Amino acid sequence: MCGIVGLFLKDKSLEPKLGAMLTEMLVTMTDRGPDSAGIAIYGAAAPGRAKLTVQSDKATEDFARLADDLGQALGAEVMLQRKDSHAVLDLPASATEHARKALTALRPGLRVMSDGETIEIYKEVGLPRDVARRFDLASMSGTHGIGHTRMATESAVTTQGAHPFSTGADQCLVHNGSLSNHNNWRRKLRREGLRIDSENDTEVGAAYLTWKMREGASLGQALEGAIEDLDGFFTFVVGTRDGFGVVRDPIACKPAVMAETDQYVAFGSEYRALVNLPGIESARVWEPEPATVYFWSH
Repeated sequence: MCGIVGLFLKDKSLEPKLGAMLTEMLVTMTDRGPDSAGIAIYGAAAPGRAKLTVQSDKATEDFARLADDLGQALGAEVMLQRKDSHAVLDLPASATEHARKALTALRPGLRVMSDGETIEIYKEVGLPRDVARRFDLASMSGTHGIGHTRMATESAVTTQGAHPFSTGADQCLVHNGSLSNHNNWRRKLRREGLRIDSENDTEVGAAYLTWKMREGASLGQALEGAIEDLDGFFTFVVGTRDGFGVVRDPIACKPAVMAETDQYVAFGSEYRALVNLPGIESARVWEPEPATVYFWSH
């Protein structure tokens, strides 16, 4: 049992409040997932620049001089903004893959949480309210975001096992449920060159979608493929640079509810995650249908 939240803003005036709204939704789902929590925020892109969000268990040591060391390795300007155990590295968009390889040599203890022009991912072990405070999630702005509270069933309670999982640029996935054929797909996807760092079944789901889109599928087609190829019970909420998508397995035993107004589209594992959103009393509220893909984009 885990908790999922998502918020896609249509009204630009709400963008400065995105982090605060998502944080409240996330904390409401604490009893569905007290082990760890995470959030993906999609903000503004800077022309020609990209962001790597990294995490370290020895942040003070690893982040010291990291921007200078990585900049020297890349031969380019790198800027670093630290947030507790995470840091966002701002660097040339063309240098992302080079930066990943350089970081492995420069700081072997670092983990890359996400990369892309707009995405930042923050996740840690602990109660959702404590994770939110550590990263000051409530102060963040953006166009859309998704979050997750985890009750571990398939793997250990670790930062690496927390959601969201990102396996492609500006892509991420949160998941409630359990995939039964993830080991077979993990082997196949690794042979296809996908990065899968954990033993978590959700990361396999994320990598599957990245692989399908790399092969030319749209997000909608990738999600339809997941219904056919991934065995188990699941509700997926997927973030992309332009928006977010939702799909449930054909049995749809994992709870889900959505709400839409002129200002936003919202997702929650339970309706109580949505009750304090502005205008919720007049929103169109529904339960996503089984084996049906939903997607909103800017």
